[in-house]
Order: sequence, then structure tokens, then C-alpha cells
Amino acid sequence: MEEEEANQHVIDMWQVDTERLASMELKIAEDPKLLSKAAGKRSCCIFRVPQSLIEVNGKAYQPRIVSIGPYHRGQPRLNMIEEHKWRYLRSLLSRTQSKGLSLEDLLKAIAPLESQARESYSETIHLDSHDFIEMMVLDGCFIIELFRKVAKLVPFEPDDPIVNMAWILPFFYRDFLKLENQVPFIILHRLFQLSKLPEEKSTPTLSTLALEFFNNSLQRPDEVILTTNQTETKEKHLLDLVRSSFIPSHEETEPPKRVITPTHVIHCVSKLRRAGIKITPGKSDSFLHVTFRHGVIEMPTITVDDFMSSFLLNCVSFEQCYSGCSKHFTTYITLLDCLINTYRDVEYLCDRSIIENHFGTEGEVAHFVNNAGKDVAVDLDLSYLSQLFNDVHKYYQNSWHVQWASFKYTYFDTPWSFISALAAFILLVLTVAQTYFAAYQYIVPQNS
Repeated sequence: MEEEEANQHVIDMWQVDTERLASMELKIAEDPKLLSKAAGKRSCCIFRVPQSLIEVNGKAYQPRIVSIGPYHRGQPRLNMIEEHKWRYLRSLLSRTQSKGLSLEDLLKAIAPLESQARESYSETIHLDSHDFIEMMVLDGCFIIELFRKVAKLVPFEPDDPIVNMAWILPFFYRDFLKLENQVPFIILHRLFQLSKLPEEKSTPTLSTLALEFFNNSLQRPDEVILTTNQTETKEKHLLDLVRSSFIPSHEETEPPKRVITPTHVIHCVSKLRRAGIKITPGKSDSFLHVTFRHGVIEMPTITVDDFMSSFLLNCVSFEQCYSGCSKHFTTYITLLDCLINTYRDVEYLCDRSIIENHFGTEGEVAHFVNNAGKDVAVDLDLSYLSQLFNDVHKYYQNSWHVQWASFKYTYFDTPWSFISALAAFILLVLTVAQTYFAAYQYIVPQNS
């Protein structure tokens, strides 16, 4: 009884701090800023890369020389190119003013898109309307003008360091495809249409210009770029545009179908080879088009270099954050992560022309692939390769395939193992023959 009275006494003595209460109520009323309420909408498509991925892949998601959009705006290390944005805007205006399009017209044209553009970012952007619209126009015009110059629709200025210094453009190819370094495609499209001169009516679309620009690093056949199904403003930003160009349009738009049986992960290259499963280069122009038939996995060649590693990681990050797209790149990285355990697996894939290694040693490629697959959420049952995973697993489980393939792998995989096996077989035959003749000579004289 005394203990209850003591507890009651403590409760009665405790008072709510009015300042703390006001602070808590203020926080309750506030909307999230680092991951805004709009981040779950289909309209939101430009995200901060999750910290878990940054911890694994380091600086792969940060722009190296140019800031596009608000996330890396104003960083001193990116100021060099920031100055050249104004020069490129001046170059664009020098042409458009002849048809009566001024800087004021560009700002007024983007103003109605401000709200839609802000909703594209997962964070609350702390810029007033004037600064935000200025950033959209400056960054958008810089990208468009660079596309036109690289496509030779517009000449570079004499001695332009951006084109004359060989190291700069390759960094643009990578930086323009970083998830955190995007502006909405609707902004680029509006600026592109406005800045078109009358004589440019027959020039390529913005999508085609963009794909041709990045193809300087991707090195895909020209017909792939020209035949890619491009619907202007369908893509969310440049990263999404290039990513989608690797995916058949019907696979990107159709919701995936869940397989009936649970999807099994597959073993690494070394184990698959022992089970008689071969891996050969496929003929598709997209490395995502992987097939499995009659014990053979066909994988189109992928060139692994600084550009491709950055592109893959940022595509995976985009698919992890954005719910309105397929998960093709995430699934493909998961497949590579399954196939590659050590440098020997990479070595075999290089020998089979599946991987063209411009990245470093085979060990560095294996390390990159294994890191790319870490902390990545993927539902294999809904993935475009779910049937392939199950078919490979089923083939691998077939004991006859495994035993026969293991025998061939052990004794006939290399010339030296074949010679050793042949020598052992001949020795066995000679031993049996010697035993037979010795027994024959022993038995025959006794019978005679």
C-alpha cells in the first residue's frame, strides 16, 4: 500500500515542460524534408542514393566535375564547369535572339513547370522560385547546347577547353547519368523545343541527340539508337532515358508476372561448368537479353569500364528508389553477382567474350560485381529472369548431367588433364594385359 502511494506521488510530481511540448507539437506538424511526402509518388523520380549503397560503392554516385540540379549545387569542387554553363547559355541565346527568343522568355516558359519539377525531387528543395527556375534554365540549356555541339549541329567555339581537353567529355558522359545529378526531362524537352531554330525542323529529337551523345561511351551500333522506341517526355530524366533504351518497351510498361514456383538463385560459373552448363556470347544488342536453352546460357557481351560501372550502379539505385519502373538492371546485377565469386569466374567470362574488361584486373571486376549486388533488394519471383533462374537450377540439379559433366571437367577440360587421363588409362590397360599374360603363362603350361 505504501509502495503504491509512493508511485502515485512520483507521477503527480512529474510536470510536462511547456517548451518541450511546443517543440514536439511543431515536429508533429512539420512535413519530412530529407525524404518528402512526394517521394512515394510516381512523379518523384530524382532521389538521394541510399546511404547503404554509398557505404558499399563509395563515390560512384557523386558527380566528378559538373553539378546538375539542386543536390550538389554550389559545391566548390564543381565550380570550374559552373562558369562554363553561363558561356554555353550565352552561345544558345546568341542564336535564339534572332527569332525573338530572349533569356526572359526561357525563364517565363519554365515557370509553369516549377511545381511539377520540384515534385520530381525526393527532398524538399530550399530555393525560392527565382533561384529554382534559374537553375533549371541554366543547367538545362547547358546540357542541350552540349548535345548540339557534340552532334555537330552547332559548332564549338574556337579553343573551347571542354572539347579540346580530352579528359573533360568522358566525365560529362558519367556525370550526366548520376541519379543525384538530374533535371526532369520535361524541363529539357521544353527548353529544346523553344530553342529550335526554323531550319532545325528536320533535326533529330532530343532523345536521339541524348542517346547519340552517350553512345560515345556505350559504342552501340547506330541502328540501335535510331530504332529505339522514343516517346518524348515519357522518360523521367536522362538516366531513365538511357536505361530504358536497353529494355524492350513492352517489358518496361507491362507489370511483371509472379512465377508459380519460388525462384532459386544459381551457382557461380565454376560450379555451373562442372554441371555441364555452358556460357556463350549472345547476339542481342542489349546485354540484358540473357537466355538459357539446352544447358547453354547465352549472354551478350558487356564492356566493363569506368563509364559502364557508374551507369550500372546508378541504374540499380534508381530502380531501388523508384516504384514506377521495371527492375531489369537490378536483376541483371543479381545474375552477375551469382555467376561471379572469384577472379577465375571473371577470367572464364572474359575468355568466352561475355565480359570485355577495360576496368582493371579480373579480381577488380569480381570485387565490383560483388559490391554492386550488396544491400540490393530484388524480388526474383517478379524479375524478368525468374524463369531462367529456375531452368538453370533445375538443370543443375539433374544428377546425370552433374556426374557426366564433372567427369569431363575433371579429365578433359585441359590438354594436360586429358594427357594425364590418357596416360593413366594406358597404364591401366598395360597393367591388366600384363596380369592377364602372366596368369595365362602360368595356367597354360599346367594344362599341357
